[in-house]
Amino acid sequence: MIKNLQVALVVLMASTAAYADGGNTTNQSFDKAKSLLLKKVYRSDSDRQTVYCGAQFNNRKKVTLQPGYENSVWRNRAKKVEIEHIVAAENFGRSFPEWRDGSVLCVDKHGKKYKGRKCATKASAQYRYMQADLYNLWPAQGSINAAHSNYRWAMLTNIDTRFGSCNFKYDSKANLAEPTDRAKGIVARSAMYMASVYPKHYRLSKQQDRLFASWDKQYPVTKWECERAERIATLQGNVNPILAARCK
Repeated sequence: MIKNLQVALVVLMASTAAYADGGNTTNQSFDKAKSLLLKKVYRSDSDRQTVYCGAQFNNRKKVTLQPGYENSVWRNRAKKVEIEHIVAAENFGRSFPEWRDGSVLCVDKHGKKYKGRKCATKASAQYRYMQADLYNLWPAQGSINAAHSNYRWAMLTNIDTRFGSCNFKYDSKANLAEPTDRAKGIVARSAMYMASVYPKHYRLSKQQDRLFASWDKQYPVTKWECERAERIATLQGNVNPILAARCK
């Protein structure tokens, strides 16, 4: 029992020591991050638009569906805002051994071991910091969050949107998604940020690097994206180097 506790403490201390190089080091709570985002970043009606579809939402997270929006699958979730990881949690989570293999800390009350996101959240401080990084979190309609799932970003030229006027595409067979044009620059710069400040846990392939460089150039930063980054820097304590270079 004592030996297991010692091992657990070593694992926990090692995890806590592995902080990001320039990333989030101030908040490990995903729930707190979501609350901060909605209350301190999206603090007025003019700020409150969903990232992919540009739908308005209020301070109770209720979405006003935009004209022409369609949705036959996640109808109830379409009417409410959810906080979306632009770089899906699984896409960086699988770099953590706690996610892949579990940990001595990840045993339930019945003695059964578990792994995945639940274990990474419990056993790895570095994972918790990444999961709660505000720069990677954006408000989205729940239906689009569901459609994105953990899919990688790509161009889907042979896929039609299933959301009417919101031209978000996804391919559940290939595990790929394409954001709307209004979000492509945001997606690119969010992924570039995560790769920049968490190089041990998230890397871009050559194909992704080319795609995001193209989106970044084609869809440059907006005034709101820069203002949002300033608010997050105040809350989280670190500057986004990708946006800092583009918001001058």
